[in-house]
Amino acid sequence: MEWLEKLYDETEHVKVRFVGYATETSRFDFGLVFTNMFFGKPLVICMQTGRSALLDSEDVKNVEYLRKAFHLPSLSEAEHLAAIVEEYVPKHYFVHQYE
Repeated sequence: MEWLEKLYDETEHVKVRFVGYATETSRFDFGLVFTNMFFGKPLVICMQTGRSALLDSEDVKNVEYLRKAFHLPSLSEAEHLAAIVEEYVPKHYFVHQYE
């Protein structure tokens, strides 16, 4: 059998927020999972495609990154997503996860 090392197995009660919005051309439904894992970055999940990304306030400002991460058709769609998610992502939050 192949060697396997378990890195972590955590259980945590988390806060989840669901946000939906529509533009002139598209509808988006996202889940935001707020956890102490992943250096405090919320896990943002597109409920329609299943694509997800860990985002902090700096990541939200990078609309090209959002476009690629969520396979959005245009930069304007990514700008709409940034405007919505920015409201919920902590402004400056950093957790030392592995100490």
